[in-house]
Amino acid sequence: MVYKKLIGLYLCTMPIVATAQGYQVNLQGQKQQGMGGAGTACMQDASALFFNPGGASFVDENSINLGVTPTIAKGLFMDANTHQTYKTNDPVSTPFAAYGLFALKDSNNLKIGMAVYTPFGSTVQWEDKWAGRFALTHLQLQAIFFQPTISFRINSKWGVGAGFIYSSGKVNLQKDLPLLGVDGNYGHAELSGKANGFGFNAGVYYKPTSKLSIGLTYRSKVNMSVKNGQASFNVPASVKDNFPDGSFTASLPLPSIATIGFAYKPTNKLDLALDMNYVGWKAYDTLSFDYKNNTTTLIDTKSARKYKNTFAFRAGAQYKITTRFAARIGLAYGLTPVPNGYVTPETPDANRVNYTAGLGYMFSKHLRVDASFLFTHLKRTDTNIETNVSGTYKTNVCAPGIAVSYNF
Repeated sequence: MVYKKLIGLYLCTMPIVATAQGYQVNLQGQKQQGMGGAGTACMQDASALFFNPGGASFVDENSINLGVTPTIAKGLFMDANTHQTYKTNDPVSTPFAAYGLFALKDSNNLKIGMAVYTPFGSTVQWEDKWAGRFALTHLQLQAIFFQPTISFRINSKWGVGAGFIYSSGKVNLQKDLPLLGVDGNYGHAELSGKANGFGFNAGVYYKPTSKLSIGLTYRSKVNMSVKNGQASFNVPASVKDNFPDGSFTASLPLPSIATIGFAYKPTNKLDLALDMNYVGWKAYDTLSFDYKNNTTTLIDTKSARKYKNTFAFRAGAQYKITTRFAARIGLAYGLTPVPNGYVTPETPDANRVNYTAGLGYMFSKHLRVDASFLFTHLKRTDTNIETNVSGTYKTNVCAPGIAVSYNF
């Protein structure tokens, strides 16, 4: 009877989609990435479709932009009881963004566009036999947003725009189970599935003077639904009937994000930008999922997450060294949504500072290449109230990125 309660707890604390500040990917434009991620009021190319649909109509040319940011994360956990350390063996993840922005033939004030980007996603692989193996051993999460968009320039000062979002994703999560087989190995659970959801991205752009611009955007919550996920269990034969393979359903909200941004151009060569985000993580209050094949051990579960809404601040500068060559620098600070007692191995999140820099070079009137680099370090000590995994997590993240733009 005791082991049934334990298994119920371990399955209950297995996330369907692991999300937090750590899995919110703010890598949707190389110019903006070099400037700390600020871009709501600074319209530079087709990536405006993501940063502010209302300002996309102020981009002078038709534009196609393709970018990728390989992300390298190295994690370490020190157990509070044994002081033994364990590492992650994470593969490189590749957040990407692709944009196309075009003026309608009969109106330069009305523009349409398509944005495809990855605002949430990560991969975590903990080393074998680590202390938190019953909480998580492997996580792979990807969410791709498809956003057709329309943007209208009302006059020389105001622009509005909106885009419909369809999100397609997939997830694979694995963990060990505290069931020891005759071969000396613990049981193992794997949940995998595809998910989808819908939302929108809307924005307003205001340019009161030639030097100052202001942007306001709202990206809605997207409720990702897993309708036919597959659960499989590798457990000792004596308890296999209690863990039938089968399907499950679940849902999890990707949070809404409200942003106000400011951009100021003190000289023709220098641009300054500041964004303030309000992220609606409180929507992730409870994690629940429903197994198709229930037993006395494998029961439908609910697990408290208690995430809280948070703020993030992003600031950066761009300096045009020549007409072709630009340099960028930026800084961002984000508050974690994960309260004490709820830190998990898939989201060992903490308050963070992102340090960024970037370069851009225009090879011709039409072709431009931009690159950026981001570094951040996270440290969080906590004891999870459900799994009792206790210790200190440290994570270093490096993210070099590159994008090619073609304007016409």
